[in-house]
Amino acid sequence: MKQKIMAVCDTEEAYAYRLAEYVLEKGKLPYAFHLFTEVEKLQDLMEREEIAILLIAESALKLIKEEFVRQKVLQLFVLQENEKSDREDLCYISKYQSPDHILERIFISVEDLADWTEHQSTTCWEAKLIGMYSPIKRCLQTSFALTLGQMLARKHKVLYLNFEYYSGLGQMLSREFSADMMDVMYYFQCAKEKLAMRLPAVVQNINGLDYIPPIQSPLGLREIDGGQWAQLCADIAEIGQYEYIILDLDDCINGIFDLLKQCYRIYTITKEDRFAEAKLRQYEQMLQLYEMEEVAEKTVKCRFPVFQKLPSDLEMMTHGELAGYVRSIMEEDIYGK
Repeated sequence: MKQKIMAVCDTEEAYAYRLAEYVLEKGKLPYAFHLFTEVEKLQDLMEREEIAILLIAESALKLIKEEFVRQKVLQLFVLQENEKSDREDLCYISKYQSPDHILERIFISVEDLADWTEHQSTTCWEAKLIGMYSPIKRCLQTSFALTLGQMLARKHKVLYLNFEYYSGLGQMLSREFSADMMDVMYYFQCAKEKLAMRLPAVVQNINGLDYIPPIQSPLGLREIDGGQWAQLCADIAEIGQYEYIILDLDDCINGIFDLLKQCYRIYTITKEDRFAEAKLRQYEQMLQLYEMEEVAEKTVKCRFPVFQKLPSDLEMMTHGELAGYVRSIMEEDIYGK
């Protein structure tokens, strides 16, 4: 069951970030929190998800069709910027007051927050990590990961992380990213108290599957060890309330086996040729030599048939031959049907 969503939207960035920081640090509400300083990105979320609570600046609300907002938002609160408002059908909260008073008004008005107390929100959230790694290259690993992720996202909250030096994901999606995974790691290392506030602005979505844009430059990647990546995944899971995190892994990651050990399932794709079989054999020998039976035991080897055609649009990965194959793996191996 997906967690309810609370969103804050204000184009005045400094104010928006201050309010969001207070909500995250002091309020500890039982919602997945999203912060928006661009109305277009809020609309993108509303296209995909229903929002339980929306706190939006009066000026930002004027930029959205109100009928659309009322269809997608259960409880709407408007940050009043003018002294007088002639709308009696909207719940106004004065923008220029302490965030404590703003939050108190929301607590009073939202039914399932009436008895909410801070200690109730201390439950540790843990996602299941699914690792994708093969010593064999060009084996459809990323296609497999994106297909599985989009299928799981139909019923669960799922995040996809790509660890390749040159993923090409932005080019494949025809998107430009203003922030990527290295920005998230920066906040994790240098300003951890701001990670929860900044993360929603970085996370993107494709066909229901959340993802953090892969690194745009490999500089500095080798300095991050597997333990840091594992802890970052745990923090992201708790912030975003993710049920599954799919790790599309590559040899360029320092401490890759520390990450694989944290996974509850690892998928390794194989091929029917001598070089592929030799590489896989060497990889398995290495696991045995360094006593990493735990990784070997969690690994499921997949040998794909020859697919006649793969989707060229990454948002259509849930259709076609590969999708049928992945569906059977998901039902048997993840859901145990």
